[in-house]
Amino acid sequence: MTRPSSLPALPLSSGGLRIRLAIILTYMFFGALLNSVGAVNLLVVQTLGVARADAALLDAWKDLPIAVTSFLVASLLPRLGLKRSMLLALAAVGAACLAMPMLSAFWAIKLLFCTLGAGFALVKVSAYSMIGLVTHDKAGHARFTNLLEGLFMVGVLGGFLLFSQAARAEGQGWLQVYPLLAAVAAGAFLLLLVSPLDEGPIRSPGTTLREDLVAMAPLLKMGLVVVFLMSAFLYVLIEQGISTWLPSFNNEVLHLPTAMSVGLAVIMPATTALGRLTSAAVIGRLGWFAVVLACLVGIAALILLTLPLARNVAPLGPDVGWFNAPPAAYLLPLTGLLLAPIYPAINSAMLSALPQRQHAAMTGLIVVFSALGGTLGSFITGRLFVAFDGTTAFGLLLVPVVALAVSLARLRRHLSP
Repeated sequence: MTRPSSLPALPLSSGGLRIRLAIILTYMFFGALLNSVGAVNLLVVQTLGVARADAALLDAWKDLPIAVTSFLVASLLPRLGLKRSMLLALAAVGAACLAMPMLSAFWAIKLLFCTLGAGFALVKVSAYSMIGLVTHDKAGHARFTNLLEGLFMVGVLGGFLLFSQAARAEGQGWLQVYPLLAAVAAGAFLLLLVSPLDEGPIRSPGTTLREDLVAMAPLLKMGLVVVFLMSAFLYVLIEQGISTWLPSFNNEVLHLPTAMSVGLAVIMPATTALGRLTSAAVIGRLGWFAVVLACLVGIAALILLTLPLARNVAPLGPDVGWFNAPPAAYLLPLTGLLLAPIYPAINSAMLSALPQRQHAAMTGLIVVFSALGGTLGSFITGRLFVAFDGTTAFGLLLVPVVALAVSLARLRRHLSP
């Protein structure tokens, strides 16, 4: 197995700290917007008169641009400039957010998510490629990856809280949340602009443009990479299937008010953030495979425990509060705590097994398959919501949970625990 070449990391000077903070703030901003799909699904149906089946396609409007952009440009980002790519993404998404209250239409929301998807592809590939530049070794790489993904979930949590408060507004007043997000984008843009980053170690001056464009192809010939990408695909399918439709589950199955349905869904990103920020020590002690397998068993147990409690729940009326909500409203979001360690653990293990020059291409493949998994997970769960009911839709997620356990067992044969 090829190990990454030893590269000098950016020292933790004021400049080194600024670039780390800039990466984190940018990643958190995109987390807040990317995972707002569940709340927006519910709100566009209620305030813009959008059909449920059409709202179910919002995930595709962000995930397919993520996949296409990653596939087309991921290998070129070291040539184009990682920092420049992140600045472009922040500017485009910030401008789209600023325009939302003026446009107030479903087509504009689809355009926002399309811009968001393309921007996130640039940001994620750039951020993951930068990790190798700002850390010294595999342990540092794993720690910063967990920190970055953990704070990404803090961004998701902040987004849920913002949209939960926005959902209390009359009519289309919830759209006023977007100028606030545009201000965050502006702050991240300025911080990144003044942060130094030496991208020399990742550039490949000896390669041609054509060689950069096809850099992903050799990776797809490796059995290790194929098994890993299937694992990433299944993970995101499960995570997005639950998180995107959790507000709708709370509203339509548990009969909770709209604002509370969105507000309770915040438990999932909160527990995911907690899990990612604390899981690095556990993985270091027990090994990544033991931890993620135990997490998958726990996820299956939570789903099996929640579904009977969610059936035939009687409406509690407008006075329902956090202290008298059905138990199912609290159990299902706890899957976030168990989902948390899986994604950063397998990503860091995979990237640490490859040379630094292949990180951008590998991250591009990760983003492509993650986006496809997210789109498929949200689409399938949404269709099952329509065809059957919310409890059946979430119950069938046990199938990819089992498939992911099998895929990770195969991955373990190639990667040391």
